[in-house]
Amino acid sequence: MSDIQTARGQDTRRAILREAVRVGAVEGLDRLTIGRLATSLGASKSGVFGLFGSKEELQLAAIEEAKAEFIASVISPALRQPSGLVRLRTLCEAWIDHLNEDIGSGGACFFLSVGSEYGARPGRVRDAIVSVWQQWHEFHRQTVIEAKQLGEISAETDPAQLAFELAAIERAAASDMILLGDPAVFDRARVTMLRLLGECAIGGDRAPALIG
Repeated sequence: MSDIQTARGQDTRRAILREAVRVGAVEGLDRLTIGRLATSLGASKSGVFGLFGSKEELQLAAIEEAKAEFIASVISPALRQPSGLVRLRTLCEAWIDHLNEDIGSGGACFFLSVGSEYGARPGRVRDAIVSVWQQWHEFHRQTVIEAKQLGEISAETDPAQLAFELAAIERAAASDMILLGDPAVFDRARVTMLRLLGECAIGGDRAPALIG
């Protein structure tokens, strides 16, 4: 196979996966079929089937694509910042911005959507979704731990608890936006998260800087 054919095949796969993530976020992974994607993208069913082989493999690939998009939009901006409160704040704000972009454009949060859909359905798809959520929570927790080790967050702070509270605020904002269509929920979520970080920060001069 030539380099050009390989590049075209990769572009086709990427286009299929992007559409798969969109459908999964808005309608759920069960509505994700090889036939539907082939029709949407003007491709042949045999061509799409050849890339994935089964509906389940397509679903799993969509989860990996959504994970890659999440890393690029949320994790990477945080990692470009120094460890500590700056990175933690960037992490929170990047997720809010990511949710705002997805939901504000008429979509939905992929992992909130498919997590609800597959939460009580054992199998490979659920396991893949759970793995992504666990990795996200662990990254959140480790970011808090780093800030604590640097002396920027009080010693009494429980990293797992703070990470849970921050994620809960973000999930609540996403759910309210989807249901109520009020973009102001993201501003409220941002203010709440930054106030929470300010309360945990060491030094009275840190809180205003975080919230400002």
